[in-house]
Amino acid sequence: MNMAKEVAIAAAYEAGRLTRERFGTLITYDEKDDHGDIVTEVDHLAEAIILRKIQRVFPEHRIRSEEYGENDLNSDWLWLIDPLDGTNNFAVGLPLFAISITLLYKLNPVLAVIYEPMTDRLYVSSEGEGASCNTHPITIDKAKDFKKARVGWIQGHALQNQERAVKLRHYIDVNTKRMMRLWAPTLQWCMLARGDLDGIIVYNSEGEDLYSGLLIVKEAGGVVVDYDGNTFTGMSPQPYLIACHPKFQNYFINMVKDGLQ
Repeated sequence: MNMAKEVAIAAAYEAGRLTRERFGTLITYDEKDDHGDIVTEVDHLAEAIILRKIQRVFPEHRIRSEEYGENDLNSDWLWLIDPLDGTNNFAVGLPLFAISITLLYKLNPVLAVIYEPMTDRLYVSSEGEGASCNTHPITIDKAKDFKKARVGWIQGHALQNQERAVKLRHYIDVNTKRMMRLWAPTLQWCMLARGDLDGIIVYNSEGEDLYSGLLIVKEAGGVVVDYDGNTFTGMSPQPYLIACHPKFQNYFINMVKDGLQ
């Protein structure tokens, strides 16, 4: 695990340095689908850096990366890589993006590294060892009572304007102090982990960027449950999740139930 952490951190820093240097120079990008998701040359270059570093040290491990896909190896160890979470932001010159690297063992996240190049913030979390930002421990235990919450909304690309998603999103928007959609989910998870958001609602959004954030929030003292309040573990192809400080769990469960009625 120590070696895995060293490799992931080194890969995140190098990929992050590339994205920072290339920020603001992008001329063209490619549409990945009809739902607004895009890919740039920088995605591929950053991904190549991360893959090379991981495969050099752990050639027997499974890897699933956003652009590369899967290497189809048979292993209990699985790396999930999003080389540029927030590509849309990057493409339009908005400096909100991150590199996300997660290591799972038997489909449970055990290591998470998220690097935000433009602010030089490195978030690291290992199972059972807490979470940190630039080596300083972070926690959501400082959560304070509120009349209206600050909530991050994360929705799957392909859902677009699905009626049920729109209904819940609108309800959250008008019943909270702020509903935030950053186009870079890992940054929202980090905001929750350090106490700058009160909760996150995930509506069917599974991808390579999900599990790093989940682990960091859990290790920072948060809870992650489904809409019925059941503790979320492992992986899910269609996650509907609530993440927050434990004292706010019932508040957000009731909010989601009310929003879907």
